[in-house]
Amino acid sequence: MDRAAFKEWRRRKGFTQKELSRHLGVSHMAVAYWEWGERRIPALLPLALEALDHRLLKGGKDGLISGVPGVQEAE
Repeated sequence: MDRAAFKEWRRRKGFTQKELSRHLGVSHMAVAYWEWGERRIPALLPLALEALDHRLLKGGKDGLISGVPGVQEAE
């Protein structure tokens, strides 16, 4: 996944960088760096986005308020 595809996915799902970072359990700046091309997108990120997409289909965006189970929220 390249940075343009990542940013497009986030926008299409209606997440801000901060919201998406919370659900992925990473810092807001990690998401920003990935989109800016300052950091390499992790190889497993597409899998994490697929899982998040599955959760969206099951519960809608409101069902994601608690973040990812078992993952501590980034500071």
